[in-house]
Amino acid sequence: MIKFLDLQQLNLGYQEQFQEKMRLVLDKGWFILGDQVKSFETNFANYCCSKHCIGVGNGLDALVLIFKAYIQLGKLQKGDEVIVPANTYIASVLAILQADLVPVLVEPKLETYNINPDLIEEKITSKTKAILLVHLYGQLCEMDAINDIATKYNLLVIEDAAQSHGVKHSVFSNQSQFSATRNPQPETRNASAYSFYPGKNLGALGDGGAITTNDDELAKVLFSLRNYGSEKKYHNQFVGINSRLDELQAAFLNVKLPNLDADNDKRRSIAKRYLSEIKSDKIVLPTWDFSNNHVFHLFVVRTENRQNLQDYLLENGIETVIHYPIPPHKQKAFPEWNNLSFPITEKIHDEVLSLPISPIMTDDEVGFVIEILNKY
Repeated sequence: MIKFLDLQQLNLGYQEQFQEKMRLVLDKGWFILGDQVKSFETNFANYCCSKHCIGVGNGLDALVLIFKAYIQLGKLQKGDEVIVPANTYIASVLAILQADLVPVLVEPKLETYNINPDLIEEKITSKTKAILLVHLYGQLCEMDAINDIATKYNLLVIEDAAQSHGVKHSVFSNQSQFSATRNPQPETRNASAYSFYPGKNLGALGDGGAITTNDDELAKVLFSLRNYGSEKKYHNQFVGINSRLDELQAAFLNVKLPNLDADNDKRRSIAKRYLSEIKSDKIVLPTWDFSNNHVFHLFVVRTENRQNLQDYLLENGIETVIHYPIPPHKQKAFPEWNNLSFPITEKIHDEVLSLPISPIMTDDEVGFVIEILNKY
């Protein structure tokens, strides 16, 4: 069986370093917001070419805290509208709602699965104050076009980068080590939210998340909000929450971060083989220009009879996953949206299937997936 993602095997190579880090944390005896968290925040900020990194409990909290920090700073207020792609994972929408803001869904492009910039302006009203981008499956959104819209309407640009650790903007293709937070227009570069869920390109051994930003004022509020709204112990300036990156998870992430670029390169090399060698006319392959604007957290194909394809692959020893079977507006959690129509989003959610792709896949395993698909 070729697993969709073999987390045990993926982390096996780090076992000795993980154990060393665990002993270090135990010997230190400091388990909350200690040296490992500070070190990772510095390392990840540098990796992303950002001034600040704020470690938090998970990717959802990262998004919620960004919105709440902007409310504290007076740049957002409850009831403001936030543009968000209609085909995102539900966490993007939940973050907006948990901050008492209003999500406004916009269709994606069928070719890229990312928000369609051409459809954003028609959804902007006097209440629109931000755009929440989602670099879905690891592919960078059309940043230049979106930043132009944000500048025109004076909107914040917030990035859900939970699936896009290490993705690069083509404008900076001659520079290394920067994430989706870096774009050519500093005035629209606000904040990015990351998840370190175990299956991510940079995954912990449990939950974890982070926010990167170049905004000093925003970072100061975020550091307080994640820790009960306290800048100084027992002195609470804001109504905050408890969402702190765990000391041990930060230690593990410090071990894995130096290999992130190499891991992303391996993912891209597998994607190139899939794109060049899968020939089935029943399968729609993703669109990619072979630049570094994609880190292939997921390799997602489409087919009209998804269940049939998924069953066929499983029968032949290949595990797949659907990302995602139900769009946010069709979830039972949002009955007020259930009658809305987003045809492109619904087509995507009805047809997508994620193939195995990870840095530990062998050439033979990749070849076998291709062979079986070409027989479909």
